[in-house]
Amino acid sequence: MNTMRNNDFKDIITGRRSIRSYDKGVKISKEEMTEILTEATLAPSSVNLQPWRFLVIDSEEGKATLAPLAKFNQTQVETSAAVIAVFADMNSLDYTERIYNEAVEKGLMPAEVRDRQVPGIIGALSQFSEREMREMNLIDAGLVSMQLMLAARHHGYDTNPIGGYEKDQIAEAFGMDKERYYPVMLISIGKAADAGYQSVRLPIEEIAEWK
Repeated sequence: MNTMRNNDFKDIITGRRSIRSYDKGVKISKEEMTEILTEATLAPSSVNLQPWRFLVIDSEEGKATLAPLAKFNQTQVETSAAVIAVFADMNSLDYTERIYNEAVEKGLMPAEVRDRQVPGIIGALSQFSEREMREMNLIDAGLVSMQLMLAARHHGYDTNPIGGYEKDQIAEAFGMDKERYYPVMLISIGKAADAGYQSVRLPIEEIAEWK
């Protein structure tokens, strides 16, 4: 278990870098990775459907399968403790009753609220086109991905979000239903072997306005 936790939120967000080279000797236990993913899934999602799904690729076999699908990111695949493939589950609506029933069982929601909301959610989202459902799920998967990267920093690790890979092949390569699981991004994670690069941001005066 890694004990080098960072509880300084300002440092977590200002010190985040996209790290491409990691210490190959540092591994992340399944227990700690589960903790990181659990913290990530506290992110919000549309009507709490939590459409994100994670494939943690940390074995030699898994990385060998991934390598030809991430041709321009070989260093991250080879040196990271793991690469997490984030998917959006296009069947997320199927989990509505389970999620809301559990909220009632845990005393987090009155039964009458569940009984009113569940039919409304299922009724409304059932009318969504595949494109509308995918767009909603992609927003939610983006939220969980950012929170995952911040959770990793809290645990003393660094990450790199990767969009350049063979998205049309990755689900099938790992035995997943590509019609159901829509690829969002890869996130490499591990102990940084370099400091990464700072980057500029546009000034708030240019990108925000008050009315």
